Amino acid sequence: MRRSAVVLALVLAVGACGSDSTPETAGTNTNATASTNDGAGGSSSSPADGRAAAGRGVRLVKIGDFAAPLYVTAPPGDKRRVFVVEQAGRIMVVQGGKRLAQPFLDIRSKVTAGGEQGLLSMAFAPDYAQSGLFYVYYTEKSGTESIWEYHRAGDTAADPNSARLVLRMADPEPNHNGGLMVFGPDKLMYVGTGDGGGGNDQHGSRGNAQSLASPLGKLLRIDPKASGARAYTIPSSNPFVGRSGARGEIYAYGLRNPWRFSFDRANGDLTIGDVGQDEVEEIDFVKQGRGRGTNFGWRPWEGRRRNFDEPAPGAVFPVITHTHQAGFCSITGGYVARDKGVPGLYGRYVYGDFCNSRLRVATLRAGKRAHSRTLSGVPTISGISSFGEDGSGRLYVTSSNGPVYRFAAR
Repeated sequence: MRRSAVVLALVLAVGACGSDSTPETAGTNTNATASTNDGAGGSSSSPADGRAAAGRGVRLVKIGDFAAPLYVTAPPGDKRRVFVVEQAGRIMVVQGGKRLAQPFLDIRSKVTAGGEQGLLSMAFAPDYAQSGLFYVYYTEKSGTESIWEYHRAGDTAADPNSARLVLRMADPEPNHNGGLMVFGPDKLMYVGTGDGGGGNDQHGSRGNAQSLASPLGKLLRIDPKASGARAYTIPSSNPFVGRSGARGEIYAYGLRNPWRFSFDRANGDLTIGDVGQDEVEEIDFVKQGRGRGTNFGWRPWEGRRRNFDEPAPGAVFPVITHTHQAGFCSITGGYVARDKGVPGLYGRYVYGDFCNSRLRVATLRAGKRAHSRTLSGVPTISGISSFGEDGSGRLYVTSSNGPVYRFAAR
């Protein structure tokens, strides 16, 4: 029986967090430090709400209601339109402030939508204005995760018959699917993949995330253009190209379920929201280019908490952690705000959590814990499911209940 889109999105976000069915093997947190007001280090974050960041003239403008929206984006430089991705398999267009009745693309017949599965994101090619190419990341009817290339048919419609398979990944479980692909500052495609699902990254002797032989639990980096018999090209500058037993597509590893990552449009810095298991949610941050070959620690580490007594070579710890004890459950990674029309947010990282309805902001520095606070002066948002950025650099936030909002100056 088909459930409502709202219920699907609810399961999506809550299922992305901990409480997996397999038992935990938790150890001692050997790297915990004193908590700031963000709940880091495993202690309660209740003081955070009492010391919320000043809104400084920020408000939310509703752009429409959608069916379980999971992402917002736009073609590079396009200042007229935004595209909203719905979990069930539609991409809707908002043009000139109005939602168009007809979807840009409707592939519901191809998509398995439920729980953490569905149409999870889309990305426009850097040369979309000329090539008309864009990409979608979705769960196929077989349960595999895949990326497909499409051509536009016009400004407000895609050609549904133009599909070309770029990448397909076998996925042993229905959860932990990652699901985001973006073109980075180098105009190559970066793909976030989950660890394959289940509790404690259970597939393989040491799981998928630490295995360089698996594409799961990774940030992949490819050129989606075909290369010989392969449907995509592996950049020769990827860190594990030529290493025996390693997948050349891998850019970074040690991720559990990267639910939204982003590149700072001003300087190329990389930020990842990685959903935790039963105790800790995390935000990872590295300067431009420093993510190459980085190990973000899962499964040996959940945040800064030791989860398995296993090696994690060169693991980089998160700059922000939140505990489930403090009311967090499923982190939603966001963006460093670069919209000069909203000076109250400029240069600050904006993100959220599905169970904590308050938007949060922080100033990020590589290798240092960030001081995270709630953003006051704006409404709470139930079921924060994603963030997005349009062609002008304006930021958006989506709710699993349907609304999509744009950040604006008050």
